[in-house]
This record gives sequence, structure tokens and C-alpha cells, in this order.
Amino acid sequence: MTGKGIYIEGLKKRYGRGDTAVDALKGVDMRVAPGEVVGLIGPSGSGKSTLLKCLGAVIEPTQGRMILGEEVTYDNGWKTKDLRALRRDKIGFVFQAPYLIPFLNVTDNIALLPMLAGTSNAESRQRAVELLTALDVQHRAQAMPSQLSGGEQQRVAIARGLINRPPVILADEPTAPLDSQRALAVIRILNDMARRFETAIIVVTHDEKIIPTFKRIYHIRDGVTHEEKGEGRTID
Repeated sequence: MTGKGIYIEGLKKRYGRGDTAVDALKGVDMRVAPGEVVGLIGPSGSGKSTLLKCLGAVIEPTQGRMILGEEVTYDNGWKTKDLRALRRDKIGFVFQAPYLIPFLNVTDNIALLPMLAGTSNAESRQRAVELLTALDVQHRAQAMPSQLSGGEQQRVAIARGLINRPPVILADEPTAPLDSQRALAVIRILNDMARRFETAIIVVTHDEKIIPTFKRIYHIRDGVTHEEKGEGRTID
């Protein structure tokens, strides 16, 4: 898979009107190449959640331009008519909590999304098994979510985020509930998956354990992003 990754230019988001208006994003510029994992950090109220919701087509920006993969999704207005399909097919989500469906086994949790998109049951399950193998949890394919460790649950959540082969993954505090060893393992997996599938990944985090692993970091303060070079520390 090849593509433009994530490209954001002059993105703004205003809530409200008149004297009560609040500018949550004041002109965000951001680029993440295919195969790259970039950190997004900032204090509470800085605009991280708003930016992620705009990228994920959950809320509409006020102004600016966004390209996800090779598709211009927003250019001072949505260019994509079916936002539900955009979220399903172009964007993978990984959250702080895995949010696995408790009454479906691991394979079914992962295969459900492509089946909803019209992919056959057999192909959806084959993709799920391939991802579970790549993430080294294929031995848990028939397990129920309650039978998994925290690290295993997060790996399954990553597989679910990748199952439709999206050009973009948005990871919101994916390591917050994990200890250092498991947190670094998740970041290693995200980097491996980014390279393997040419996926552009943004990781929103406060987790000081993983910040040194990013080669590039975007700080967001008062609705504006500032790029800096990260340590890019190797994960053993």
C-alpha cells in the first residue's frame, strides 16, 4: 500500500459563535508519511482530542485541508460524502481501552469490521488470522476477550484497527493502562505494522515511557502544533 499518509494544512476548529466562540484549533499543520509513527503530545485542553476527532471524521473542522491516504477528505468542507465509509475503510482506531465485544471471540472481533464493509466471511477471517499471526497472538484466535491479558487485548485491538488495511491509524493513549514492558511492546508493534503495511500512524500520548521512541513529535499548545525531532530511541 502506498499513499500520501496524513497531510493537514491550516486546520481550524471553532466551537460556538460570537462572544462565546472558542478556537480549539487555530491552524494546525501536520504531515505523517506512509510507514511512519509520529507522537502527538500536549497538556489537557490543548486541542489533541479535537484534532483527533477532526482527523477521524467525528466532528467537522471549521477551515483547512486534510488528506488521508491519497484522498482529499476535507478542503474547507467535506469532500467525502459518506463519512461512515471513510471511518470504516480509511481510518483505523486504537484506543486506551481495547473495547472488544465481550460475547465474540478474538477472530470474530477482528473479522466483524470487514464483513460489515461487504467482505466475505472467509476472506475476513483469513485476514484476521494473518494479523493475529503477525502480532504473535494467533494461539488466542478462539479465546474470548475476558480470557486475554491486557497486552493481548491491546494486540487484538491493533489487529482490528489494521483489518481493513487503512492508510491511517489514530491511536489515542494506547499504552496508558500498560506497564513499561507491555507499553514498549505495543509501540514496537505499531512501528512494525506501519512499515509492513505502509500505514501512517499518529499516537496521542502522555506516557513518558514511550515518548523517547518517536523520531518526530508534534507538540500542540493552544490549538497550534509545533514539530520537533524526537530521540527515536531503539526499542529492544
